[in-house]
Amino acid sequence: MDFRLTPVDFAQLPGWAEDDPSVLSGPMARCLKQIRDVKPYKTGRFGLQASELADLFSAAATADFSTAIAARTFFERHCRPFRVQPVGAEHGFVTAFYEPEVEVDSTPSAEFAYPFYARPADLIDIDDSNRPEGFDPTYAFGRSTPNGIEPYPDRKAIEQGFLVGRGLEIAWARSRVDLFFAQVQGAARLTYPDGSMKRITYAAKTGHPFTGIGRRLVEMGEIPLESISMQAIRDWLAHHPERADEIIWQNQSYIFFREAEVDDPALGPIAAAKVALEPMRSIAVDRLIHTFGSLFYIDSPSLKQLSNGNSFRRLMIALDTGSAIIGPARADIFTGSGALAGDLASAVRNAADFYILIPRSAAERYI
Repeated sequence: MDFRLTPVDFAQLPGWAEDDPSVLSGPMARCLKQIRDVKPYKTGRFGLQASELADLFSAAATADFSTAIAARTFFERHCRPFRVQPVGAEHGFVTAFYEPEVEVDSTPSAEFAYPFYARPADLIDIDDSNRPEGFDPTYAFGRSTPNGIEPYPDRKAIEQGFLVGRGLEIAWARSRVDLFFAQVQGAARLTYPDGSMKRITYAAKTGHPFTGIGRRLVEMGEIPLESISMQAIRDWLAHHPERADEIIWQNQSYIFFREAEVDDPALGPIAAAKVALEPMRSIAVDRLIHTFGSLFYIDSPSLKQLSNGNSFRRLMIALDTGSAIIGPARADIFTGSGALAGDLASAVRNAADFYILIPRSAAERYI
């Protein structure tokens, strides 16, 4: 294993007595419905099973979650905390993501010229059953052609018109940079000139590796490492429009979307766990290691912008994943929707300690 597990008491969780995890009753109920009525989540390498989480969530459905004390009492009775520490590192690491709001129109114009695309028909999933010999093993998507499967055209080719004329446009954005960051986040709320709103979420991608343009700007000496943030990248692109292609096209990965319902505007989009994200209580984790629905208490003393200047110490639920989220103590925190959530998320890059709450019925095998 690439991590160490250490059993601890709830009293050893920094700030546990001040946390209010009562809001987790909502996402736990949504996960229970998904597991029991639709499809159980796949078990990650950690070994926690969806059925074990479902039993915990079922108990929560009839428990008192009306106050912070009652919610903490529930978890103390039904779970055991374990610290998850990566081998070779003292701490884990957290970043953050959000759901952008993007101004769009339903028809293209000089003002709204940048399309959000739906998944093309010739984009196919790639796995070991159909991967051609010599095909990049990291690619999960490819293009079906009369001559076989080949890599799908990259961001540059698509932005230069590869998909024009196929009728795949969902909407047209006013800002190319807004569209780009919506792709990075994997979801967006689209706001139209008449005030209406739609939601789009990830459908597929071209398969090319993701390249963070912020990292490239740091490597090129354009932005100091200590100053890198989403806003810093936006500012750089605004002041260097002649170099936007050079930078943006370095991220060859291109995201396709599908329309999604806006059942509750207070919640985030439907995530990889097939349930809506709970703002400030949902995280993306390494799906190969952790099972969706797993509960993590995250302690990050240096992360203060998400907790009104206080250290971030909060019980979270794993509902999403991402290509950059790799490792047993690595998480992306969902901050919510809109510009304020984006400002909060943009500069989160902090060390953190991770504690997983394991249902008592399963805890013995981890001791």
